[in-house]
Amino acid sequence: MLLNCYQNVLLEAGCDEAGRGCLAGPVFAAAVILPPDFIAGELTDSKKLTHKQRCSLRLIIEREALAWAVAEVDNIEIDRINILNASFLAMHRAIEKLSLQPEYLSIDGNRFKAFPNIPHSCIVKGDGKYLNIAAASVLAKTHRDEFMERISAEYPHYEWHQNKGYPTIIHRKAALEHGLSPFHRKTFSISDPQLALFS
Repeated sequence: MLLNCYQNVLLEAGCDEAGRGCLAGPVFAAAVILPPDFIAGELTDSKKLTHKQRCSLRLIIEREALAWAVAEVDNIEIDRINILNASFLAMHRAIEKLSLQPEYLSIDGNRFKAFPNIPHSCIVKGDGKYLNIAAASVLAKTHRDEFMERISAEYPHYEWHQNKGYPTIIHRKAALEHGLSPFHRKTFSISDPQLALFS
């Protein structure tokens, strides 16, 4: 069973990102402050949930959280500052958008660029340990998926409505055949899917 948050003394926001390993689209991040008595039975790391579960949980989180915010860093900024820094920036933007100022941050992962005047802890696989980080992972993932589904209508051959910008064989083949879209990260290499046959 997941704990509500990392510590119980200070008002804490859980933070996570989605889309770091994608070839296209922004990286999204969310910050969530949950009430101490928050209960959502199936809430865990968003990667372990079905699309239907994530969408259902998103409604609960957005309704019951004390505060929540989602932010993004687009592919142009990602190319300029690199994906790691872009992930940190997306989290900072989400934290800045919160309607309540947190006193502590719990961050999914092992690295983070400190947010001014707010202490933090990095927790490896934190989205499977703490509800506030799991909630942030669900919001980041669902908001990003929604964005990718929307732009997929403009560029249907990449099939972003299904792969969400991740480097599937279909996505890589389409990028090699049709070239890169304005949403692709140009600093990410797109390997030929045929190479997988010989590896």
